[in-house]
Amino acid sequence: MDWVANIDTRIKTQEKENNMNNKLFKTSASTHLWSVLSFTSLLTIFPLAAEESITVVSWGGAYERACKEGYFDSFEEATGIKINIADFNGGLAQVRAQVESGNIQWDVVDIESQDGIIGCDEGLFEPLDEIELPDGPDGSSASDDFLEGSISECAIGTVTWSTVVAYNATTYKTDPPSTVKDFFDIEKYPGRRGMRRTPEVNLEFALIADGVPIEEIYETLSTEEGVDRAFAKLDTIKDSLLMWEAGAQPPQLLADKEVVMTTAYNGRIFNAQTVEEQPFVIIWDGQVRDFAQFVIPLGAPNMENAIKFVQHAALSSSQAGVANRISYGPVRLSAWELVGKHIPTAIDMRPHMPTHPDNSKTVLTNNPAWWAENKDNLFERFSAWLSN
Repeated sequence: MDWVANIDTRIKTQEKENNMNNKLFKTSASTHLWSVLSFTSLLTIFPLAAEESITVVSWGGAYERACKEGYFDSFEEATGIKINIADFNGGLAQVRAQVESGNIQWDVVDIESQDGIIGCDEGLFEPLDEIELPDGPDGSSASDDFLEGSISECAIGTVTWSTVVAYNATTYKTDPPSTVKDFFDIEKYPGRRGMRRTPEVNLEFALIADGVPIEEIYETLSTEEGVDRAFAKLDTIKDSLLMWEAGAQPPQLLADKEVVMTTAYNGRIFNAQTVEEQPFVIIWDGQVRDFAQFVIPLGAPNMENAIKFVQHAALSSSQAGVANRISYGPVRLSAWELVGKHIPTAIDMRPHMPTHPDNSKTVLTNNPAWWAENKDNLFERFSAWLSN
């Protein structure tokens, strides 16, 4: 793939995608959406009020800043609709509580892929399969341009990201860790480890470290023996674990040397490396890749404007706007043409993406359908395992 985009291509791309902001969404009556009109016509009929706004829920920290600068701000400029940002650490508990109470406070939520499936099955989200997504700048349809698995019935993908293992280079002068297996090797690499307080990825990492081939991970986890095997591997490092919940915690744990290694979101480590100049190293071996997706809670109070925002986020320029600020890859193939230098530091972004060939030699793609089916039982067992 040619990663380099020349100036003319960028200008033409931006012109085409600016035109996309003048489209409204085509949706079905069952989802309370509207027939297709041009954005210009809509403004003529229904002028935007200065106080119009939507609440978008994101993950805080460096990722949220990248989204704000990458396309939240451009959405406000294009539409006059203000974005109020709220933070959370994932999951469906808060969305479920709002929908069940009928007190919906959020308009758009940035979620993990398995939660998109679970929430859709529970009726927590508006179906989005009738939304007219913008074509790519080269005219390619959204169905051909989005990475497989990045769009589902109720969710539209924005970026692809990975959970990785990372360490502070000052901790290891020689023979540093280089694999997921090393994360579980307490004898060779003693010290505390950081791990997210959830079974997702941790069970996959455990099986990878225990020698299960990447292509057999979910087949193995689909058996009782496979789950037992994963927890048995986790037992080997349980006494050395420090659990984290928010994405900003792993870089801080490494900086403070509270842990020698930690699982982390690759973009958070990249931000610490580049902006904060921390001596952190990412272990790409066994990375577990996933999609960030936008959903609209059922009965969102600002439905029309929420839909406009989701379409804006689906533009190639929007996704590249994030990718040029934090190392999460766009889910549109056409957006790669716009990935270039890191906005704050001018570092070439491509080598830092989880989808770069050099980083993808041993990668596991998260299976959201599998997790949607098994999450409740495994979360219960994982919580019990932590407390014992």
